[in-house]
Amino acid sequence: MMEAMANTPIFLSRPYLDEEDIQAVVDVLRSGNLVQGDKVLKLEQNINDLTGSKFSSAVSNGTASLHLALLALGIGQGDEVIVPAFSYIATGNAVELTGAKPVFVDVHLETFNIDESKLEAAITSHTKCIMPVHEFGLCANMEVIMAIAAKHKLFVVEDAACAIGASHYGKFAGTFGDFGSFSLHPRKSVTSGEGGILTTQNPALDRKIKTLRNHGIAPDRIPMEFVAAGFNYRLTDFQAALVSSQMRRLQQIFQHKNELVELYNQGLKQNGIVLPSVPDGNVHSWQTFHILCKDEYFRNSLIDHLKSHQIFTNYGAQCIPAMTYYKEKYKYDVAKLFPNSFKAYTCGLALPMSERLTKEEVQAVINRINQFTNDQK
Repeated sequence: MMEAMANTPIFLSRPYLDEEDIQAVVDVLRSGNLVQGDKVLKLEQNINDLTGSKFSSAVSNGTASLHLALLALGIGQGDEVIVPAFSYIATGNAVELTGAKPVFVDVHLETFNIDESKLEAAITSHTKCIMPVHEFGLCANMEVIMAIAAKHKLFVVEDAACAIGASHYGKFAGTFGDFGSFSLHPRKSVTSGEGGILTTQNPALDRKIKTLRNHGIAPDRIPMEFVAAGFNYRLTDFQAALVSSQMRRLQQIFQHKNELVELYNQGLKQNGIVLPSVPDGNVHSWQTFHILCKDEYFRNSLIDHLKSHQIFTNYGAQCIPAMTYYKEKYKYDVAKLFPNSFKAYTCGLALPMSERLTKEEVQAVINRINQFTNDQK
């Protein structure tokens, strides 16, 4: 099997779009109604139906949704927002874009989610919000986070970019805090190419989002009235139609990914690597299957080994305070302050995972990793 697939690339992730998905887009293109319209409304209702959220807003991308959420909560210059030190760079950037300061907290190495035991030590008189990330599709410990937020009267914005369909003790990601922010990037379970979703239970906050995403135009005002300095953060109707079409098979996508995860967990020999774990009470959406290698040299050598066999992997996320912009601005002693985040960044590896990935391809990845780890003994 391994030799038969030797010349066939296995990618980290590739979106799968079937003929119904393509036709859904074609129908919108032929209608001529391309901008935000009925298909966006339908997508927002589909997200509400899936998550149990009262309100959803489709926007141009997942970073825009985080930015809008913070702005709608009034966060800006002089404020602080607590974020995990290990996440995609957009988590920190969204805070910076408001003029507020991201305050980084280390993560658990077992889950790669924010270490809730370190939250209270990071809270100051300037703290206005906690932004937990459901890293790779696994919910953070939201009961504890919400209790801390309530105690200190802080907002909560869930960065659920990877976590559409994930849940924590029966409650869906994106429905715990003031806002939940999802991404529709091609690596996600459903995609619009670029796109995002913002969920909330609060009608006043929902109205703010729908105003800010559309140039500051008050929704449902006739004649049109500009009531804020807003953005063009809209999603098009053909993008929304593409996502709604994929959502009809969302449970099938999750089932397939879980079967691939089971193959990885059963087949990988843990010589120098640690497999991801899922705490009780959680349903993982498995946007990413992220392993932890024993050291950076081992990880980088494994990347090169897999690439030489046409298997493509990548770092799972960044240790944000170690990135050039943040390191130069805030002068963090990253290895001392955020040791787990730095290890997750320097020793972590995302393996191929997508709806399009076959079991045969996963077995080929397993075989090549086991070959490498056996050679390292």
